[in-house]
Amino acid sequence: MVSTDTLLDFFLETRAHTEVICKPLEIEDYVVQPIIDVSPPKWHLGHTTWFFEEFILKTYDKSYQIFDEDFSFVFNSYYETVGKRVVRADRGNLSRPSVKKVYEYRHYVTEAMNKLLETNYNSTLLNVLEIGIHHEKQHQELLLTDIKYILGNNPLLPKYSDSIQEYTTEKEVQNWIGMSEGIYEIGHNSTDFCFDNELGRHKVYIHDYQISNKLVTNAEYLEFIKADGYKRFDLWHAAGWDWVQQYKITSPLYWHEIDGDWHYYSLKGLTKVDLEAPVTHISYFEAFAFAQYKNCRLPTEFEWEAAQNQFNWGQRWEWTESAYLPYPNYKKVDGALGEYNGKFMVNQKVLRGSSIATPKNHARHTYRNFFQTDLKWQFTGIRLAK
Repeated sequence: MVSTDTLLDFFLETRAHTEVICKPLEIEDYVVQPIIDVSPPKWHLGHTTWFFEEFILKTYDKSYQIFDEDFSFVFNSYYETVGKRVVRADRGNLSRPSVKKVYEYRHYVTEAMNKLLETNYNSTLLNVLEIGIHHEKQHQELLLTDIKYILGNNPLLPKYSDSIQEYTTEKEVQNWIGMSEGIYEIGHNSTDFCFDNELGRHKVYIHDYQISNKLVTNAEYLEFIKADGYKRFDLWHAAGWDWVQQYKITSPLYWHEIDGDWHYYSLKGLTKVDLEAPVTHISYFEAFAFAQYKNCRLPTEFEWEAAQNQFNWGQRWEWTESAYLPYPNYKKVDGALGEYNGKFMVNQKVLRGSSIATPKNHARHTYRNFFQTDLKWQFTGIRLAK
């Protein structure tokens, strides 16, 4: 556990950075929800604030006055233990509370937290605080990717900002890293922060394999498109092929073919596809089909972790062939925070690494991200194995 002063600084920096992410937005952008998976920016601002109010201030500050009794209903996400909440698909209907009111809520709670941590704290409180900080960092990444989806589905394809470099090339020559069969230790193994799904360090036996030192590029993926990869049923899982047919998928998310040239929407606006940059906004279905096309496969999360110190990672969340399951001896914590990870360990695939949207001090090689197989609005990519 880090010191209280360090955690307080970390808390304040995190709270401020969430608002920095929202600075380029127009007021109308704050409430848009194009699909159920994308939450309006205003909801992210309120939810990350409610987390500290609900799990810290209401428990540990007996003098705390709740900002608004309705906000627990509005900003609870999925915590059944805490009570009723707005249906996820209806978050975009919350024209009220206003953006101004939500910012007032943020500042009210941040100030109350600051005062509490200056005068009254214990180890249990600090543990919850650290979870809350990293919870907000998770939402910072979701916030940025949700903003991209909101603006990327605006017919005008407006620019968000020039400050984020989404597409940087990997300069290395592509080669295969050989890994020997044997027993490898997997899972978190330090006193630094981690989520509960990283715990239960254990041994796994891994056979000989090779893993690429580079991510798949846009040029390589364009070859897959031109080779009718989206039309060849033999490359896809049955569920993936059904998904392609039902939604008429023909390219990564945000790609547009204009006058015979491929463009994509980025946070800087619409630009030509950078062929040397790593492909992104790819579903697991697409990652699997591409690997099949290349006569390769996706690595398991254990293979990825065993080899990760031999390649650069951090540009894209990398799909793995591993189902999201508990590690040995995994145990959910008691109470509402036990709902944080454990109840999602079904029908999801693990992603490893981090992305250009991951905030600082939040990435680590044991981090286990997870999404459903059809989702592609995050900065996901492909690293091949064989």
